Amino acid sequence: MNPKGVIIKPSKYPVKESIDRIQNFLQAQGVTIYARIDQQSELNHAGIKMPPLEFILFGKPVGGGPIMMLNPIAALDLPLKIIAWEDHQNKVWLAYNDPAYICERYDLPDRFGAILNLDPIIKALE
Repeated sequence: MNPKGVIIKPSKYPVKESIDRIQNFLQAQGVTIYARIDQQSELNHAGIKMPPLEFILFGKPVGGGPIMMLNPIAALDLPLKIIAWEDHQNKVWLAYNDPAYICERYDLPDRFGAILNLDPIIKALE
């Protein structure tokens, strides 16, 4: 599994703890958390069983705003998000959009790559 434009990294923490740690890191940086969704719980309510999967949507208007002003369609990928899931071997993974792919997709100048780069957030989990 390696979708185009997606970065996938392992996490050494369970899904919930991975997202908790990401959320705590983001909040300490003054980033707005727009939503946190526990897909496993939502699917369980619908009678569908699946391993843990959660995602978090977040951003800073001062970062994403200029991107959407330049290309409003980029709002399809903003706010930013990170998903965490457990596979069938009980390994936990994190996935997020590659900043270069977003810049290419919306024809954004390279300078926006730093705003869209989520690697520092993932490294903070290590």
